[in-house]
Amino acid sequence: MGVWRGVIAEHREGLPVTGKTPLLGMAEGGTPLLEAPRLREYLGQAPRVYLKLEGMNPTGSFKDRGMVVAVAKALEEGSRMIMCASTGNTSASAAAYAARAGIKCAVLVPGGHIALGKLAQALSYGAKVLSIQGSFDDALAIVRDLCANYPVTLVNSVNPYRIEGQKTAAFEICDALGDAPDALLLPVGNAGNITAYWRGFCEYRGAGKAQSLPQMLGFQAAGASPLVLGRPVPNPETIATAIRIGNPASWEGAIRARDESGGLVEAVTDQEILEAYRLLASLEGIFAEPASAASVAGLVKLNRTGRLAHYSRVVCVLTGHGLKDPGIAMEMAVRPEEVPAALGAVAKALGLDRGGAS
Repeated sequence: MGVWRGVIAEHREGLPVTGKTPLLGMAEGGTPLLEAPRLREYLGQAPRVYLKLEGMNPTGSFKDRGMVVAVAKALEEGSRMIMCASTGNTSASAAAYAARAGIKCAVLVPGGHIALGKLAQALSYGAKVLSIQGSFDDALAIVRDLCANYPVTLVNSVNPYRIEGQKTAAFEICDALGDAPDALLLPVGNAGNITAYWRGFCEYRGAGKAQSLPQMLGFQAAGASPLVLGRPVPNPETIATAIRIGNPASWEGAIRARDESGGLVEAVTDQEILEAYRLLASLEGIFAEPASAASVAGLVKLNRTGRLAHYSRVVCVLTGHGLKDPGIAMEMAVRPEEVPAALGAVAKALGLDRGGAS
């Protein structure tokens, strides 16, 4: 097997790229699909569960898949500056690929609603970051107006090339499993990802590379669940900052994916998200950011109500790495126990005796 070259090089046939599109990339995509036997055992009579580890992308989130295509097409069109509104992951990805491409990047973030790990990334990559006194939805509205009136390319998920890049994760899941899973579970914030995955699965089946389609099962945080409520949420609130969005830009795409696949979009509470966050770490050794755990929170919720019984295998998408938002982990963690710097004290604290573990 050769070296993985990145989304554009590896998935060129399924993307809207030409010979003039720069071969931009940082080996994004090709992320692991990991079976989760201990999580399945915890659930009891559950289908086989797989985790798509999108936190293994270069900037630690799934955003890199779409961003590389959006920035490459911006370069092809002669753009010298990109811009986005972001709750964190989009800003990190946009800033990184702008740096890689040698162009400028500007980011608008909602004040007080971005995880420090993600903000640190955007600043380190050299983006111009502006914090507004408003929500993500306010920020996106401003960015859309600015990009419509100035020579700046918008790279939020309303940019169609973002969706095109993100759909490649569906290709990879089908390739790894030999077909589509029975269901795909994923967090839903701005709703570009559920839109993209559905497109990818449909295109793969249309090309004869998959025989079936999954049900799309999306999960929003209860305090930021406009698709569940059927109306925008003016002041969304959740500990899962990456999906703290009250008026998704890809609303119609998400509803179409839900309806065409016979799936659902439901809400999970912050408590359920944190429970799933702990389960991923303690059972499978996977450290995902809280928003990512919404997919597993949905899995646990469906299992408790008996709605997984007809599936044989499902995939949960983990959208970002836990180091993106370490504050939550530190708040939840048990503090280290302090002991004297002596062998006997350490052994006692570990419950050890001369015969081994007690």
